[in-house]
Amino acid sequence: MTHPRLSLSGIDKSFGPIAVLHGVNLTVAPGEVHGLVGENGAGKSTLLNILSGVLRPTAGTVEIDGQPVSIASPRDAAAQGIAMIHQELQQVPELTVAQNIFLGASLRRAGGLFIDHAAQEAEAQRLLADLDPAIDVTAPVKTLRVAQRQIVEIAKARRANARIIAMDEPTSSLMPAEVDRLAEVIRGLAAKGVSIIYVSHKMDEIYRLCSAATVMRDGHLVGRVALPETPVEDVIRLMVGRALVHATHRSFATPRPVLEVRGLSRGSVVRDASFTLHAGEVLGIAGLVGSGRTELLRLIAGIDRAESGTVEINGTAVAATPLARIRAGLGLLPEERKREGIIRWRPVASNIGLSSMRRFSRAGLIRKGALEARALDLMREVQLRPLDVRRPIGNFSGGNQQKVILGRWLAAEAEILLFDEPTRGIDVGAKAEIYELIERLAEDGKAIVVVSSELPEVIRVSDRVLVMCEGRITAELTAGEIGEAAIARAAIPAA
Repeated sequence: MTHPRLSLSGIDKSFGPIAVLHGVNLTVAPGEVHGLVGENGAGKSTLLNILSGVLRPTAGTVEIDGQPVSIASPRDAAAQGIAMIHQELQQVPELTVAQNIFLGASLRRAGGLFIDHAAQEAEAQRLLADLDPAIDVTAPVKTLRVAQRQIVEIAKARRANARIIAMDEPTSSLMPAEVDRLAEVIRGLAAKGVSIIYVSHKMDEIYRLCSAATVMRDGHLVGRVALPETPVEDVIRLMVGRALVHATHRSFATPRPVLEVRGLSRGSVVRDASFTLHAGEVLGIAGLVGSGRTELLRLIAGIDRAESGTVEINGTAVAATPLARIRAGLGLLPEERKREGIIRWRPVASNIGLSSMRRFSRAGLIRKGALEARALDLMREVQLRPLDVRRPIGNFSGGNQQKVILGRWLAAEAEILLFDEPTRGIDVGAKAEIYELIERLAEDGKAIVVVSSELPEVIRVSDRVLVMCEGRITAELTAGEIGEAAIARAAIPAA
């Protein structure tokens, strides 16, 4: 009888009186790529933290290859052949590829006093030979593309002889060609008998890679489905408890220009960028990772200083400082939401008021009641859940944190909104809500720029799309021209 590679049975987890997992089961066969899906807050991360030894379950059992195991720490998990590849990669950017692969488990020369760098580099090259032999094992990890850094983490897992690899949103920063390459790597691992638990909000990837999926909602197991026999609508209904309405794009663009960017440049990362944004328009910006999309938004927001070029808002040139741009009516929702967009330990009301605190101050003192009343109104407007203005923002899901940042700019009465990867790491239900919010803001006359690595997302929300490649805007696509093939052609550097 062949045992499952992994079997989690009746897993409960409580933090004090609060139960977050309720009798969850998960079974993965040898060589299976198994999807784990659910909205943010469904309990996926808690379950994986139990599997990887970060948390101890309140109740339940874990078996590997039919044998009960106790996983009390990440070291125990590694000893059992379990590896976790996080969405935010656990790497030391300044160290080389080989050093990162052997982080915490260095090869030593005879006597054990000195690290054997040559042996590590040779073994790292061997591990990468069938993953991506083009990766230079002596290069600092920070010089690699995100897709290559993912592969380095996979090589690290293989070095540890992992039998089970859990991947959390591995393609959140990848373009289609890079996703294709990672899919090949995952299939290769599965063919060698490695079991993969694949966590993603991208349902097309789940269906492309996984033979089955476990669906979670509110800490409960709500179904195990066979793929691709189960329609995606049924899986989403299990995840969110309702059917999603798939709206088509509606345009509210007007002829009135509100933002004029002229010849904006900063070294080789942004080169002579020019465009006009109109009231009610949603302008998408697409391109490969490193094409200059985020850097362009940071220049427009005044966070980074341009070497040349101008930014005009409503016909007036605005000084290149964040404060000047904010006061002119511009707001940025940054790519690094947790690091640059929120103060995790502060309540929702404080985070909403960050860019407009003077509106809620008198004689240098914050009028807390006025701030919380306005924050509550905005929470209702952006459909934030739960409606608790005093709750620390770090206790909300990624989608709700994004809504709080949006509420901040609504409080500041911003008329121009720059969204950088607005739905990265956000589940399908919250993603649909973000799209609806963008459309509603455009209908209210806001001018919006959306940078996204997901081409279907760019196509779904945009009236017009600019494509960037190596710091330059290489194409402008209007409604009838917008499509994945046209975007991809303009995003790939010429040979």
